[in-house]
Amino acid sequence: LTQTCGGPMWAYILAHENAISLWRSLMGPTKVFRARNCVPDSIRGAYGLTDTRNTTHGSDSPASASREIAFFFPEFNEQLWYQQEEPRLRCGQMYYNAEKRVHCVIRGEETELT
Repeated sequence: LTQTCGGPMWAYILAHENAISLWRSLMGPTKVFRARNCVPDSIRGAYGLTDTRNTTHGSDSPASASREIAFFFPEFNEQLWYQQEEPRLRCGQMYYNAEKRVHCVIRGEETELT
């Protein structure tokens, strides 16, 4: 992970039933040449420079995602999120506030979740 970034970066935790496969599909193939030729509209196809400078990263499995989340977000408690927040997300009781970059619970008053 320490070699993942060669400049400024943003790290996100994606929450979706198929987040890993969906994100990997949006990223496109790891090899930029292949991405440009096979999936030119993918992130790597459009913006990748070389195989080591391919603009984006995504975990390849739930285990990798857990390790990488713990590395980038040490304060995040994945188990607690699955117990308390994930059921709310599934039931439509939460929405993403893009301006604040956080999920919020839908209530009379907006409550941020980190």
